Amino acid sequence: MEFIQQHWYWAALAAVSGTLLVITSLRGGRGVSPAEATALINRDDALVIDVREAGEFASGHILNARHIPLADLEKRIGELEKFKDKPVIVNCQSGGRSASACTVLKKAGFASVHNLEGGIGAWEQAGMPISRKKK
Repeated sequence: MEFIQQHWYWAALAAVSGTLLVITSLRGGRGVSPAEATALINRDDALVIDVREAGEFASGHILNARHIPLADLEKRIGELEKFKDKPVIVNCQSGGRSASACTVLKKAGFASVHNLEGGIGAWEQAGMPISRKKK
């Protein structure tokens, strides 16, 4: 107790840090790095869902990604039924919208949902390929 009184700022930092970890883990699927996502795509034939808006998707997306904007995900979930038992990687621009999408997919019964950490920005920064072809 004496340590906490003398070093209250460390205790506060630890509490905030722990809270953020819990919130992040509850928000959506397990986070994966671009390298881990690539392994899931190549090894397990993971489905990639891009939940950004049309203009963002057109500016560059992961090869073979399925484009379903976050606002449309719940009403278009039926299109994804056959992928419920496959790994699914969800991406957006930075990871926020995709975390919300992961929550929607988990509630719909998808078994293995993964949020691309850092979104398409991290993907590009890792030197991974980007497609600009319209689907």
